Amino acid sequence: MAYMELKDIDVRYDKKKQVLKGLNLKVKEGELVSLLGPSGCGKTTTLRVVAGFIEPQNGVFSIGGDDLTKVPVHKRNFGIVFQSYALFPHLSVYDNVAFGLKMRNRKTEEIDQKVKEILEICGLTEFQSRFPQQMSGGQRQRVALARALVIEPKLLLLDEPLSNLDAKLRINMRMEIKRIQKKLGITTLFVTHDQEECFSISDKVAVMNQGVIEQFDTPEQIYQRPETEFVARFIGFENFLPLKKGKNGYETETGEIFTVEMERNGTNFMGTIRPEDIQVAEAGQTNNVLEGIIGVRTFLGKTYQYEVLTGGGKFLVNRPADESYEEGKKIRLYLPETRLILVHR
Repeated sequence: MAYMELKDIDVRYDKKKQVLKGLNLKVKEGELVSLLGPSGCGKTTTLRVVAGFIEPQNGVFSIGGDDLTKVPVHKRNFGIVFQSYALFPHLSVYDNVAFGLKMRNRKTEEIDQKVKEILEICGLTEFQSRFPQQMSGGQRQRVALARALVIEPKLLLLDEPLSNLDAKLRINMRMEIKRIQKKLGITTLFVTHDQEECFSISDKVAVMNQGVIEQFDTPEQIYQRPETEFVARFIGFENFLPLKKGKNGYETETGEIFTVEMERNGTNFMGTIRPEDIQVAEAGQTNNVLEGIIGVRTFLGKTYQYEVLTGGGKFLVNRPADESYEEGKKIRLYLPETRLILVHR
């Protein structure tokens, strides 16, 4: 059963621009779900609907079965961590973290206990007397996270929280966020445009495109089995082959026949495959084979990458460095049925 649900959400900023189009999303209690997609896809707008900053024109947002669509921000009891941290520069770490509890008029003893507990969980106990300007970016981000968590929110919302950190800190902080989220078992919605960051931290991923969710699944399933051409391109697939359902399998425009391990409903597809999964066809192989001519060859250390021009378009192919092919030579490519994936166009 869903703990958090967005049902048929529509958001328009004006009469012409619809940002979310009947969006649906269900999140189980304790899950960390990421909204992934390019700029303008609607992921931040979705987060703002959940937070209460935007009221949708249509649809329902609920938590634990309670309709919160029209409930104001300050009554939702959600923890929010922004890209900019938004810490109070004149307050110590302790007082920044305690701020939300003080606004809720909690007793001094309760505030002290909860603040010290969350500072320990977030590894900030030794920094509690410092001010934000005395801390590194990663430390300030942990303070922002502690402040969001100390109020024991129903939901934790993270809006591109790592984008201001350098590469090494980003890796460390995403592990910290995952550790803390699992330790506390808090349901979390995480917005990012970074595929690696998203896949490393999430239980489920919603890949968004033009106001809708094109695929919602585990990171492993999305990486291995994208459902649409958009999702495949966004997560790094580079080789695409137009295919249509035929009597003996899937056919190209020039008549080559391909079979796949995983069928899909419909008739109009793209076949897609990663460069490292393409093989050189053996003598006698006919199905799942494309003939081409080697164009540019690039040395990558352990492998060569070849740009192969075929009747189905340009393909990138990675082969071991000890298996070298010259530019301008003819080659037959084998696209294994276990690696060739059908995606909807």
